[in-house]
Amino acid sequence: MAGHSKWANIQHRKGRQDAVRSKLFSKLSKEITVAAKMGDPDPDNNPRLRMAIKEGKSQSLPKDVIDRAIKKSQVGEGDEYEEIRYEGYGPNGVAVIVEAMTDNRNRTASSVRSTFTKNGGNLGETGSVGFMFDRKGEVSYPASVGDADTVMEAAIEAGAEDVESTEDGHVIWCADSDLNDVSTALESALGESESTKLVWKPTISTDMDLVGMQKLMKLIDALEDDDDIQRVTSNFEASDEVMDQL
Repeated sequence: MAGHSKWANIQHRKGRQDAVRSKLFSKLSKEITVAAKMGDPDPDNNPRLRMAIKEGKSQSLPKDVIDRAIKKSQVGEGDEYEEIRYEGYGPNGVAVIVEAMTDNRNRTASSVRSTFTKNGGNLGETGSVGFMFDRKGEVSYPASVGDADTVMEAAIEAGAEDVESTEDGHVIWCADSDLNDVSTALESALGESESTKLVWKPTISTDMDLVGMQKLMKLIDALEDDDDIQRVTSNFEASDEVMDQL
């Protein structure tokens, strides 16, 4: 999905330019704490924790912050968090999935609903847009790791489903249940990835013009500004011209 890849690139550039990373670090740390609490505190024995740590490292999360997040899980922190998924429609009817981790369901639901309403969207019921996405594993590598044929061969050997190669890098897709095995096999062939995570991959896209994209970015920015929100995914599709103007 071109839209998915382009949005990832926008987020990456925005992240590099943002001097204040405390909110992002807090969310990454929360994921690590909860992942460690739900399983073994040793990432070698806990695939979810291993992926959370890898994602943290890809965002330059310091090692001491990672270590503290794991230790918090051993002293009772992380018990109170509940994972909730919200679904709704943004500007131009674009589908939006919001993944939250909260210790207060009512507070988060109220905040998410208000944010959708204030930014030209509507919060729907669970399942209202989920059918437009597939749950997939996503492993990202820089272009420097090799050409498209090299990465494709490694992906096939690892049991992946698909590869998207551009001048910006390579994105390898697999079944959500296979992510740990596929990412481990890819590391043996290509080295450590830039990012390894579970995502919602759009199967149906909504075309967006410049005005629509500006409104969508405002909605997503507002959602991501909420401390309870871990990830926001949309099924937008936009032309290169529109993306260049953002």
